[in-house]
Amino acid sequence: MLRSPSRSTRGWITAAVLGSVLVGCGSPSGGTADGKAEPTAKTEVTVEPIKAATELTDVNGTRISLDGEPERIVCLFALCDDILTELGIVPTATNSALLAHPGFLGKEKAKEADVIPGGFIAPEVEAILSHKPDLVIGLGDTHGKLAPALKGATTFWAMQPETWEDSVGYLRDVAALTGRTDEGEKAEKAFRTKLAEAEKTPSGKTALVIYGSDENFGVATPETDVAASLFPKIADYPWKSRGVEGSYSLEEILAQDVDVLFVETMSFGDADGKLSEKLADNPLWSKIPAVRGGDVHEVDPEVWAKGRGTRSLGIVLDEATAALR
Repeated sequence: MLRSPSRSTRGWITAAVLGSVLVGCGSPSGGTADGKAEPTAKTEVTVEPIKAATELTDVNGTRISLDGEPERIVCLFALCDDILTELGIVPTATNSALLAHPGFLGKEKAKEADVIPGGFIAPEVEAILSHKPDLVIGLGDTHGKLAPALKGATTFWAMQPETWEDSVGYLRDVAALTGRTDEGEKAEKAFRTKLAEAEKTPSGKTALVIYGSDENFGVATPETDVAASLFPKIADYPWKSRGVEGSYSLEEILAQDVDVLFVETMSFGDADGKLSEKLADNPLWSKIPAVRGGDVHEVDPEVWAKGRGTRSLGIVLDEATAALR
């Protein structure tokens, strides 16, 4: 039985934390009673105007209040970098590698943002405050513990995205607070249009997105993974979360006859090599139709697992729809 840990550690927990390189957020189960994914509502392309604001309540009910438009923003997780890039803003500092991706700023321009030491799990408070930020944006269930140390020195915004709709909501919120309303509307419109086009001709193939570093891999589910929340719109994606302690067997995956498999290899410490190559040692792996047919795609986890924003999700859609044709 292959196990998945809490969704709050999605893609980020190091070997030192868990005793082995194991990351996850929920596990698969069937969709409807006949094993098919439930139908999803069509994506609305119309974008409501975004109004500039200095205070608002975000998509998760968190109240944010600023004295004015923030000029120095520190990002502690990649959704922040994704949103700022969409709005034409370079963060003052970040601890994500997303900006170096060619679909974002690229390696050279990404150097304009300083790197916060300490890694994703434990970014150094002193380093954060040394940049005199107007706003610090982090992932709630990971960076919420930093709030007391940052209180009084800056505004800390704990985001907690779980679906693409959440990510769009956060994009709109940041656009309102930074005064980049036109840019926000344009980015939302572009993403919604791309998703609406993709769902007009959904693939009849069964898809699966897995992540991890070794045989202890997890399945990305629409309820707990932003990129996976797109898949029921563009393919047969019969995987649903079983909760924090959910687990699944490779036999269950075999039973779904997966046609196209996307693999996010997470590397921590001395870990190297592709997850798909490590799983090749398991005799059951070779029996999966996607593996037999050579339809296994190693994808960039910085974009697929960590980005979560409209620019990352646009790249996910491009790559996924191309593979699912």
